[in-house]
Amino acid sequence: MKPGRAMWYQMLINVKVTPRTSRDEIVGLKDDVWQIRVKAPPVEGRANDALLQLLGKALKLKASDLAIVRGHTSRRKTVAVSGLSEAEINGRLSSSYGG
Repeated sequence: MKPGRAMWYQMLINVKVTPRTSRDEIVGLKDDVWQIRVKAPPVEGRANDALLQLLGKALKLKASDLAIVRGHTSRRKTVAVSGLSEAEINGRLSSSYGG
Protein backbone atom coordinates (compact mmCIF):
# COMPACT_ATOMS: atom_id res chain seq x y z
CA MET A 1 0.00 0.00 0.00
CA LYS A 2 1.29 3.47 -0.86
CA PRO A 3 1.94 5.91 2.00
CA GLY A 4 -0.99 8.17 2.75
CA ARG A 5 -3.51 5.89 1.08
CA ALA A 6 -6.24 4.67 3.44
CA MET A 7 -7.88 1.27 3.27
CA TRP A 8 -11.62 1.33 2.65
CA TYR A 9 -14.02 -1.30 3.90
CA GLN A 10 -17.71 -1.85 3.54
CA MET A 11 -19.01 -4.58 5.81
CA LEU A 12 -22.57 -5.82 6.18
CA ILE A 13 -24.01 -6.55 9.60
CA ASN A 14 -27.34 -8.16 10.41
CA VAL A 15 -29.48 -6.59 13.09
CA LYS A 16 -32.83 -7.29 14.70
CA VAL A 17 -34.49 -4.11 15.89
CA THR A 18 -37.12 -3.93 18.60
CA PRO A 19 -38.90 -0.54 18.42
CA ARG A 20 -40.88 1.24 21.14
CA THR A 21 -38.70 0.13 24.04
CA SER A 22 -37.87 2.07 27.20
CA ARG A 23 -34.38 3.03 25.95
CA ASP A 24 -31.98 2.85 23.04
CA GLU A 25 -29.48 0.04 23.57
CA ILE A 26 -27.42 -2.68 21.96
CA VAL A 27 -28.46 -5.87 23.71
CA GLY A 28 -25.89 -8.26 22.26
CA LEU A 29 -25.06 -10.72 19.52
CA LYS A 30 -27.21 -13.82 19.04
CA ASP A 31 -26.74 -16.23 16.13
CA ASP A 32 -24.65 -13.65 14.21
CA VAL A 33 -27.43 -11.05 14.49
CA TRP A 34 -27.01 -7.92 16.63
CA GLN A 35 -30.03 -7.42 18.91
CA ILE A 36 -30.86 -3.72 19.20
CA ARG A 37 -33.65 -1.85 21.00
CA VAL A 38 -34.78 1.67 20.14
CA LYS A 39 -37.32 3.98 21.78
CA ALA A 40 -38.64 5.27 18.47
CA PRO A 41 -41.80 3.81 16.94
CA PRO A 42 -41.67 2.09 13.54
CA VAL A 43 -43.47 5.00 11.90
CA GLU A 44 -42.18 7.09 8.99
CA GLY A 45 -38.67 5.67 9.33
CA ARG A 46 -38.14 6.90 12.89
CA ALA A 47 -36.99 3.52 14.20
CA ASN A 48 -34.57 3.20 11.27
CA ASP A 49 -33.18 6.67 11.98
CA ALA A 50 -32.79 5.80 15.67
CA LEU A 51 -31.02 2.57 14.72
CA LEU A 52 -28.50 4.35 12.50
CA GLN A 53 -27.93 7.03 15.14
CA LEU A 54 -27.29 4.41 17.84
CA LEU A 55 -24.96 2.40 15.60
CA GLY A 56 -23.11 5.54 14.55
CA LYS A 57 -22.52 6.51 18.16
CA ALA A 58 -21.41 2.99 19.16
CA LEU A 59 -19.13 2.60 16.14
CA LYS A 60 -17.84 6.20 16.31
CA LEU A 61 -18.87 6.84 12.70
CA LYS A 62 -20.77 9.54 10.83
CA ALA A 63 -24.28 8.83 9.63
CA SER A 64 -23.01 8.88 6.04
CA ASP A 65 -20.87 5.82 6.84
CA LEU A 66 -23.98 3.71 7.59
CA ALA A 67 -26.89 2.62 5.41
CA ILE A 68 -29.74 0.16 5.68
CA VAL A 69 -29.46 -1.97 2.57
CA ARG A 70 -32.15 -4.55 3.30
CA GLY A 71 -35.20 -4.72 5.56
CA HIS A 72 -36.36 -1.09 5.66
CA THR A 73 -39.83 -2.16 6.83
CA SER A 74 -38.80 -5.27 8.75
CA ARG A 75 -37.36 -5.82 12.21
CA ARG A 76 -34.53 -7.81 10.61
CA LYS A 77 -32.22 -5.52 8.69
CA THR A 78 -28.87 -5.56 6.94
CA VAL A 79 -26.75 -2.48 7.54
CA ALA A 80 -23.72 -1.49 5.47
CA VAL A 81 -20.86 -0.07 7.53
CA SER A 82 -18.11 1.80 5.70
CA GLY A 83 -14.60 2.33 6.97
CA LEU A 84 -14.31 -0.46 9.56
CA SER A 85 -13.30 -4.09 9.38
CA GLU A 86 -15.45 -6.87 10.80
CA ALA A 87 -13.18 -7.15 13.83
CA GLU A 88 -13.43 -3.40 14.51
CA ILE A 89 -17.22 -3.44 14.19
CA ASN A 90 -17.63 -6.42 16.51
CA GLY A 91 -15.17 -4.97 19.01
CA ARG A 92 -16.85 -1.58 19.16
CA LEU A 93 -20.38 -3.00 19.35
CA SER A 94 -19.34 -5.52 22.01
CA SER A 95 -17.74 -2.83 24.15
CA SER A 96 -20.84 -0.66 23.87
CA TYR A 97 -22.97 -3.21 25.70
CA GLY A 98 -20.30 -4.83 27.82
CA GLY A 99 -20.28 -8.16 25.92
